[in-house]
Amino acid sequence: MMSTMTDAWRTLAPPAGDEHGPLSPLLLILTVVTGLMDAFSYLVLGHVFVANMTGNVVFLAFALVGAKGFSIAPHLLAVGSFVLGALGSGRLVARVGGGRGRMLAATTACEVVLVSASLAIGLGVDNPGSGLACYILILLLAVTGGLQTATARRLAVPDLITTVLTRTIAGAAFDSRLAGGANSRVGRRGLAVAAMFVGALVGACLVLHVGRPLGLLVALLLLLPVTVAADRLSRSHPAWDRVS
Repeated sequence: MMSTMTDAWRTLAPPAGDEHGPLSPLLLILTVVTGLMDAFSYLVLGHVFVANMTGNVVFLAFALVGAKGFSIAPHLLAVGSFVLGALGSGRLVARVGGGRGRMLAATTACEVVLVSASLAIGLGVDNPGSGLACYILILLLAVTGGLQTATARRLAVPDLITTVLTRTIAGAAFDSRLAGGANSRVGRRGLAVAAMFVGALVGACLVLHVGRPLGLLVALLLLLPVTVAADRLSRSHPAWDRVS
């Protein structure tokens, strides 16, 4: 138990000299953002995920065989937009150059623009889950998800890809002492799961009980400090900022 708590604390507050510096807590915040965005998209935009592409691929298969409640176009648009975002991440990272902090700052700055546009649309229409507004929101938010996922992959902070939990949960079980492993890193991995859960929980509560677009507002309020922190903390070119 003590090692789990220590593992979790070092993820939230990395010690001096940590090889990933402040990237771990910043990526945990982005994991919360993922939960917020997927809660909004699934509950408002017709059972579509904008970050979890596994679900969209499965739902697309359901739609192709005529399952009730599933449509081809929204899921296909989400997957295509996510790919576009991932491609954009590759171009953006190559263009900005520099270290990992600058990569993260540039990506989240783009996310701020995309989520701001999504929030404006969500607040500006009577029903963001129908018509052209729905498709534009899927496009904008799935591009955001693709940007974030691809950049997180490039940053290569273990267990913190921000949008995927399947491997994280499986790794915690496989590496546990119960399975014969030596280090499950359950504190760190548990925080990633908890961050996604909290984001989805808050997002769902806002959609169902307060106002449908407000989850996007919370996501935006989280993205802004991540952008500023990633930029400022990397300006002195610390060791953790170097690209491996």
